[in-house]
Amino acid sequence: MYNILVVDDEKEITDAIEVYLKNQNYNVFKAYNGVEALDIFDKEEIHLIIIDIMMPKLDGTKATIKIRGKSTVPIIFLSAKSEDMDKISGLNIGADDYITKPFNSMELIARVNSNIRRYTNYSNNNGAKLENVIKIGGIELNDESKELLVDGNSVRTTPLEYKILKLLMENPNRVFSIEEIYEKVWNEPAYNADTVTVHIRRIREKIEINPREPKYLKVVWGVGYKFEQPK
Repeated sequence: MYNILVVDDEKEITDAIEVYLKNQNYNVFKAYNGVEALDIFDKEEIHLIIIDIMMPKLDGTKATIKIRGKSTVPIIFLSAKSEDMDKISGLNIGADDYITKPFNSMELIARVNSNIRRYTNYSNNNGAKLENVIKIGGIELNDESKELLVDGNSVRTTPLEYKILKLLMENPNRVFSIEEIYEKVWNEPAYNADTVTVHIRRIREKIEINPREPKYLKVVWGVGYKFEQPK
């Protein structure tokens, strides 16, 4: 059974989410601020976190930064419609996805299932034998150990970052639209395709010497992105 940590200072919301998740046989831990969330995360084995942005004591953004310093567990942000910049900020500092309040219970469950599936597939393959390596220039992706090497140095990625990078590196020089990347990586229609741009930015920061002038992960304006193979 997977353990999900739900963090929101509104008890009605955490209680409702708990009901939805328990109906899908998930085990639920609840916290009402970032401090409580970090305490539970350090004590329990958590497989996914659903966290609100605006909370007392420690907000969702700061809590996510602390969690990302030690874990790649999937994090889904809860965001009000008026908080577009908060959503972008959350994705930039390590969240994997976001759900806009008020949310549909079916959408919530779909996103939880999708992120759990990606994370467990990613984790189950860690530590395997060193085979199936994709190498382009100084970037090396090991699809058995799920490890990214940049000029020989190991770099941590989230499951989503890894899958986006794998898709592009398996098809060097091919341009993928944002919607196409989303549908292939998330395995669902492109509801939140704009999140791809944020994940691409995070990947660039990890693999490029100068993310503003990328050598590998390039944008084709008006079309999409490609992983360019050096000549």
